[in-house]
Amino acid sequence: MHRGVKEEIRLNLLSRMRDGQDPFPGIIGFGETVLPHLERALIAGHDVILLGERGQGKTRLIRTLGGLLDEWTPVVQGCEINDHPYHPVCARCVRLAASLGDELPVTWRHRSERYGEKLATPDTSIGDLIGDIDPVRVAEGRTLGDPETIHYGLVPRTNRGIFSLNELPDLAERIQVSLLNVLEERDIGIRGYALRLPLDLLLVASANPEDYTSRGRIITPLKDRFGAEIRTHYPLSLESELALIRQEAELPSSAEIPEHLIEVIARFTRQVRESPAVDARSGVSARFAIACAETVAASAVRRSALAGVSPDAELPVARVCDLPPVVGTLRGKVEFEVSEEGREEEVLAALLRRATADTFRARLGGVDFAGLLARFEEGGTVETGELLPAAELLRRIGDVPGLARIMERLGMDGGESFGHAAAALEFALEGLYLMRRLSKDSAGAGSVYRM
Repeated sequence: MHRGVKEEIRLNLLSRMRDGQDPFPGIIGFGETVLPHLERALIAGHDVILLGERGQGKTRLIRTLGGLLDEWTPVVQGCEINDHPYHPVCARCVRLAASLGDELPVTWRHRSERYGEKLATPDTSIGDLIGDIDPVRVAEGRTLGDPETIHYGLVPRTNRGIFSLNELPDLAERIQVSLLNVLEERDIGIRGYALRLPLDLLLVASANPEDYTSRGRIITPLKDRFGAEIRTHYPLSLESELALIRQEAELPSSAEIPEHLIEVIARFTRQVRESPAVDARSGVSARFAIACAETVAASAVRRSALAGVSPDAELPVARVCDLPPVVGTLRGKVEFEVSEEGREEEVLAALLRRATADTFRARLGGVDFAGLLARFEEGGTVETGELLPAAELLRRIGDVPGLARIMERLGMDGGESFGHAAAALEFALEGLYLMRRLSKDSAGAGSVYRM
């Protein structure tokens, strides 16, 4: 049985929805906003354009669409555009079907092979997308009027599949014209050929709203031919931000980031996005938080290595002191307002302190720190730093009454390593400093907490 790609996607989507399966696995924070619009568009059989600032998961969402195709589908063996044996459209397959009949050779393609993707760049040509004359085939003796002299581009080669065009506004306007027939008449024309090649595909594009609307770099007829325009967004809730970091950050297996530090990173990312010092039109990518988490974990591994501690002996655990060093490395991921030129790192450092304070209030608000503060009321001090091993930090602090309660509030059950205990205590010290219950002085590469 032959059915079109859009019908195939529609039926598989409806089947998954009825069975309670997630049609778009790995997509976080879009469940009540973006995905319902996308589901309606796919059920309606529309080509789609996703609009959103950088790092909102547009490409990730598009790539999940391949999972809605049938797992295997028959194609004419050797066909460049994946013709269905029951419905051949290219000149070669039509000729073979007429001569071979039921003996037409058939092979099977997996759905992973039916997804094509192209990053639109100004140097992309019509030949890249649609096709051109193949001089090698002409040299082999075929005439220029022979349709089999055509070298098909990326779009027809994704026939009977899904083709994604990322950053569509970057495509030159004269090249955008070549997509008009693909979206409406579902065919292509190559140079002077009187060729009508009916394509069966779902075309999905992504664009930045600023490019799409303000600069007007997508030609009006092309915008009109997309059946659905869907806006994406950054995570709307802290919980979604946390889930995104946990899912996407590639953390080394030889290190651990406690939950309270992941929350600090999530709050930090959200505050950077909302800051008036940051250019809101540019956005703050989800990659900002992901890179932050990965860098913090790397800092813990570095500390362990410099201390000569093997990960097998003690798993490195990230601490609050690993957060400030990431500010300098993340600065390039944020576009600031012109008025903030020269103050970029100062702004990020202030936002990081605020995120740490907010997490401290949320996690440890109401905890009795009398046992810890008594250590300082007697005139004691505690020096810490990103290179100080956990065991040494615990030795300097000494016994702390109420440590089990602090660790419990931070999601630690008390059976963790020295690294977890050190991370909990250092977070408590930093929070008390930010709440102005302790003072902190810089001391070389570290800090000294005192009353």
